[in-house]
Amino acid sequence: MAYVVGLMSGTSLDGVDVALLGLQETENGLDTTLLDFKTVPFQASLVAEIRKSLSIEHSDSQLICSLNFKLGVLFAESVKMICSKNGIAASQLEVIGSHGQTIFHQPEQVGDFAASTLQIGEPAVIAYETEATVVSNFRTMDMAAGGQGAPLVPYTELLLYRDAHKNRLLQNIGGIGNVTVLPQAATLNQVFAFDTGPGNMIIDDLMQRLFQRGYDAGGEIAAQGAVNEAMLADCMHDDFITAAIPKSTGRELYGKEYTDHLLATYGHLAPEDLIATATMFTAKTIVSNYEQFVFPKMMIDEVVVSGGGSYNETLLRFMAELLDGKCVVLTQEDIGYSSDAKEAVAFGLLAYETLHRRPSNVPNATGAREHVILGNITYPPLVYKEEGANFA
Repeated sequence: MAYVVGLMSGTSLDGVDVALLGLQETENGLDTTLLDFKTVPFQASLVAEIRKSLSIEHSDSQLICSLNFKLGVLFAESVKMICSKNGIAASQLEVIGSHGQTIFHQPEQVGDFAASTLQIGEPAVIAYETEATVVSNFRTMDMAAGGQGAPLVPYTELLLYRDAHKNRLLQNIGGIGNVTVLPQAATLNQVFAFDTGPGNMIIDDLMQRLFQRGYDAGGEIAAQGAVNEAMLADCMHDDFITAAIPKSTGRELYGKEYTDHLLATYGHLAPEDLIATATMFTAKTIVSNYEQFVFPKMMIDEVVVSGGGSYNETLLRFMAELLDGKCVVLTQEDIGYSSDAKEAVAFGLLAYETLHRRPSNVPNATGAREHVILGNITYPPLVYKEEGANFA
């Protein structure tokens, strides 16, 4: 069995997700076991630095340069923590897959700005501190091949969730929402995926500003409010929701500036109503995308939700109401998996495939011209001990 760690630090900025996996090659593919999982929270000061680095108005190159190394240290410490907890040395890992913290993701050219993406969390620091090989920077090769560099998890979802008899949607609701469409007994070329729009990002930002809480636990605040139809209609008047697939987005579209606009326009509403409407907005963007891009192609048996949004009972209820019986809404836990661990598991698997020189992007999801091997490989330092030789 090969030990692998996957690291994911997403748009929700709640911390770094760390998944320890056991992988074994079999005749039927990769046998994957989740051995342990933990989310290591970010300190408030680090979150403030990340938020500043995400802001076009306030970011600067020195800040991003510094954060790159700070996050590398935190990622390395997180790997060593989970390995120590499970009685193995980090140096025993076959590979670490680190998605990194997205600073900016621009999937298409805008004016003079090229299509580009930037994730930080220095892999050399991780490799040096853990003495293990690191795969990072997963999105750039797909973009070099003409893709949007996102979403990247569909390949691993095919490995883990394909069903011989069911058409499934794998809906992740992190900061951003994204869906993978898995037809029954699907082949890789039948899989497609895309971002659906905001996930928890707008809800979380409003919760922080209005209630000084990082998120709406269980959807309790949303359940106390009423959806404001005027605000919802305004939000739904959004070019991204109707944009053709493949498509991807992030904080550059649904970040601080978006919330600023909502509060400037609808700040007179009760705080609970603002949260309820933002929650319905997320649900409606998801279902609207299904109606445009999925349901015309096939009937869906199950929508399996993962990410922090899977714990928001009001959001799941809104989705079920909008779907109106077309399919069953489940969570990862309902089918024996972990909602929290899903993306960290994915980047561990992607790193393993990269190390074995196997392509793992899905052109139907990203728009890339071809299948490519993802990521950059950073090897750990080598210590030579040979009698009579001096490599110092």
